[in-house]
Amino acid sequence: MRKIEVFDTTLRDGEQSPGVNLNLEEKLEIARQLARLGVNIIEAGFAASSKGDFESVQRIANEIRGVTVCSLSRSVKFDIEQSYEALKGADNPRIHVFLATSPIHMQHKLRMTPEQVLEQIDSAVRLAKGFVSDVEFSAEDGGRSDLDFLVKVAEVAAKAGATVLNIPDTVGYLTPSEYAHIFRYVRENAKGADKIKLSAHCHDDLGMATANTLAAIAAGIDQIEGTINGIGERAGNVAIEEVALALYTRPQFYQAATGLELAEIARTSRMVSKLTGMVVQPNKAIIGANAFAHESGIHQDGVLKEKSTYEIIRPEIVGMGDSKLVLGKLSGRHAFKDHLVSLGYELEGDALNTAFRKFKDLCDRKKYVTDEDILALLNDVETDTSKLAYRFEFMQVSCGTQGVPTATIGLVDDEKGLLQEAAVGNGSVDAIYRAIDRITNEEVELLQYQIDSVTGGQDALGEVRVQIRQDDIVANGRAVSTDVLEASARAYLDAINRMITKRMDTHGKEYRRRQEKVDLHV
Repeated sequence: MRKIEVFDTTLRDGEQSPGVNLNLEEKLEIARQLARLGVNIIEAGFAASSKGDFESVQRIANEIRGVTVCSLSRSVKFDIEQSYEALKGADNPRIHVFLATSPIHMQHKLRMTPEQVLEQIDSAVRLAKGFVSDVEFSAEDGGRSDLDFLVKVAEVAAKAGATVLNIPDTVGYLTPSEYAHIFRYVRENAKGADKIKLSAHCHDDLGMATANTLAAIAAGIDQIEGTINGIGERAGNVAIEEVALALYTRPQFYQAATGLELAEIARTSRMVSKLTGMVVQPNKAIIGANAFAHESGIHQDGVLKEKSTYEIIRPEIVGMGDSKLVLGKLSGRHAFKDHLVSLGYELEGDALNTAFRKFKDLCDRKKYVTDEDILALLNDVETDTSKLAYRFEFMQVSCGTQGVPTATIGLVDDEKGLLQEAAVGNGSVDAIYRAIDRITNEEVELLQYQIDSVTGGQDALGEVRVQIRQDDIVANGRAVSTDVLEASARAYLDAINRMITKRMDTHGKEYRRRQEKVDLHV
């Protein structure tokens, strides 16, 4: 059985999804879970892109053991040096350099000749190789590149010392047979290709990312690159869980397997969904809410008699078992902590105290507390409140069919203390958001507002997700509460805090000018 290495780019390509902005602690939490899942390589970020990304790559490299930690880099000296600085503490560091190789990219984006591209690939790979032994080169838009030119790219990269050659379907354009042919052609015609690993990186613009990746595996590649839940640029990347289960379910056909701990898939999927704010569609393969649900009477009858009649994958294989342990208000801290461990969370100190307090508060409002309730609470616990621009303090809402909805909001700013404002609106949520806008002085556009029930019953937890935009920055926010108005306020504030963090990281000077104008106006 041939071993396929798994290169996870959830923290890099996945975070490039519009509105996703993970903080350092959230990235570390996901990285730890990816290590439990058993991925071979974690692409921790793009170290040269921002101070925040550099720190994330550095922390993950220093703390996550037993896996290769990787940083993306353009084929330029500054990026490569920054990647090395961030990766110094890694057990197995990898620098991932890339340069476009398709005619359309070389002509319109790079404005370089093919000869200049080959020269830059050679110098970039050699520079990276001087820092680390493991260097991956990606031929951006390789799927639309000339085949004979790709052969030259492979030869140059291999001769310069690259250990991995990635040929991505960057824009999700190819069919499975076309993509498989590219790898066979390069392997058969490029000198030195037999000494370098070939890797597939597929996007899902035409819905063929999984099919293309599996075709590449059948063509003999050594590594697949993807994300959890298939998140990423535009329509996303190939979903790692789909490829892994296809290989597991059809071993005779593919004669290949990953080394993933498949039972960790559901937990990993749930964590990424919660922390990124990107909802997994119910009918999503492998990890969707309906993936192992049967409503049709005919299907139900078949499954009751023999599960394999309609289930080609058992839910417990991917950690989707339906047994639930119910905790209540009489449960102690020790029992609560032990149950968190069984769910894959190891909390200590203030984080544990905060989670336990939220759990006790919920027990007073709900008759039964399920695992879904607990997981929603855990993902609603703020990991580092000291870095938040504003913290929620209180809310008072007055509404009814005969009056004008009014909201009074209290937020805490560490420098200015408690700030209070009141506002009226077209509805309760509108009034709440107008009051928050007055306090923060932020002008944002509300792109999405969504309420979901975490669990069933009249006392169900309500989960609110919002997406806002300010200029070129998009941010997601989420919160849970049995009071959907409170959840709405906290989710909106969460999005604003994330937007401010992202703005300061990417537009520090512009942010300071914005604040100076606000202070002058006040």
